[in-house]
Amino acid sequence: MAHSGIEVLFQGKNFLRLMGGLWTSVWIAGVSLGFGLLLGTFLGVWRTLKNAVLRVVLRLYLEFFRIVPTIVLLFLVYYILPRQFHVEASAEWMAVLAFSLWISAEFSDIVRGAMESVPKHQREAGLALGLTKGQLFVHVLMPQAFMLELPAAINLATRVVKTTSLLMIIIVMDVINVGQQIIEANNQQYPSGVFWIYGFIFMLYFIVDYPLSLISKMLQQKFSANL
Repeated sequence: MAHSGIEVLFQGKNFLRLMGGLWTSVWIAGVSLGFGLLLGTFLGVWRTLKNAVLRVVLRLYLEFFRIVPTIVLLFLVYYILPRQFHVEASAEWMAVLAFSLWISAEFSDIVRGAMESVPKHQREAGLALGLTKGQLFVHVLMPQAFMLELPAAINLATRVVKTTSLLMIIIVMDVINVGQQIIEANNQQYPSGVFWIYGFIFMLYFIVDYPLSLISKMLQQKFSANL
């Protein structure tokens, strides 16, 4: 009897395994975003300071993580750190470290650009009203910069979720790795199962990423109209 292949999705615990793999991808992306956005905010603010040496160092940091492919960064963190520096952690947390460093570099540039986009006359007006530099930063610069940063941050989140597809190279049981194992285990019985498994994985990524993309566009349009 010929099989359509869709049965492989619901055979045994395959469906639950795929959803578990999706959860692994999502939590790694979420935790990485939390750490990366926090560090990136500090780095971005520091890049607006007038310290030339600090700005050069941070610029090099940004360029390094932009030039080095994420797949290479994952290899460096997963294989080099444990061997050279005796760092012991699970593959999942090694992935969080690699993604957090990449995200922080990307977001620092977003923060810097947003801070520098605030009109100069608003800074001058704040100082003229007697605000300290700290008050100016908190009450004038950050609220306006935040409106510019938020759509870009959500757009970055969609990129991070998609980039988690690289996790299988360091043996993290993400949704891609789980799907590949299911395909290999059922290839003889369900030759067309590969279509259904990868089609289902595509649908899962779409369900996660597409709403984020829409939210990013809506916020960008809304905030652009208000600025």
